Amino acid sequence: VVDDGSANRDVVAPVHQIYASDPRFSFILLANNVGKRKAQIAAIRSSSGDLVLNVDSDTILADDVVTKLVLKMHDPGIGAAMGQLIASNRNQTWLTRLIDMEYWLACNEERAAQARFGAVMCCCGPCAMYRRSALSLLLDQYEAQFFRGKPSDFGEDRHLTILMLKAGFRTEYVPDAIAATVVPHSLRPYLRQQLRWARSTFRDTFLAMRLLPELDGYLTLDVVGQNLGPLLLAISSLAALAQLLIDGSIPWWTGLTIAVMTMVRCSVAALRARELRFIGFSLHTPINIFLLLPLKAYALCTLSNRDWLSR
Repeated sequence: VVDDGSANRDVVAPVHQIYASDPRFSFILLANNVGKRKAQIAAIRSSSGDLVLNVDSDTILADDVVTKLVLKMHDPGIGAAMGQLIASNRNQTWLTRLIDMEYWLACNEERAAQARFGAVMCCCGPCAMYRRSALSLLLDQYEAQFFRGKPSDFGEDRHLTILMLKAGFRTEYVPDAIAATVVPHSLRPYLRQQLRWARSTFRDTFLAMRLLPELDGYLTLDVVGQNLGPLLLAISSLAALAQLLIDGSIPWWTGLTIAVMTMVRCSVAALRARELRFIGFSLHTPINIFLLLPLKAYALCTLSNRDWLSR
């Protein structure tokens, strides 16, 4: 149990005392609040097990998640493995339903495809298992990540995964290890989360690009596509907006192309998941064009910002 510089130690000390004699618990009291990454490192360095399980505080694991991840980690060449993420509050609002579908697509399209090559590019924080012997080789690099001279605090899951791949370990995805996590139920916290994630992705993309020549050619295509796709969509949207301002019309083929690509993707997902609800994921396209693309442009212009945006 890592206490990351709590200001109310006198209040929590009695709680520590209750468990002090229990051999299952060990307490690490950090003098100052140093953030999630350094607190995590302190716990890892004090651990003794062969495997380390990372679970976010708002995540609930299915009963068999640990067993299934451990089975995957029997191969010593695997440094990390993640489970499938779902939204525990999926039915709360229209946005939580949309994010749940977004998670399914990210896990069962992107991560599943990358896992075929043993190179999942981000073992997500809510549910990921690591080999401690591999972590011990990487902790100094992990702790010393800087961006423009400042410590990099967020995006720890993506950065640690890329360090694993760079060190020669494989990273995997276990689709039947289900972890349910709380997702934002309204646009404001969702966009703040997406802004933090965008900054993290941009920061680590440069490191990932240097790593790609050592990996399979598909992964190069995958990473380039993830970055080129939004750029092409942004260019198309800006070109349509420019024509609207110049002559008062939008090229019909621009809207048709975006609509057709959206429906193809949603239809394929609905067939693969055998759930008609994925047709509703088409709503993500206008959100992407009008909210997420401008947000990513802002993230690119403010990469040095270290705020978590969640307090």
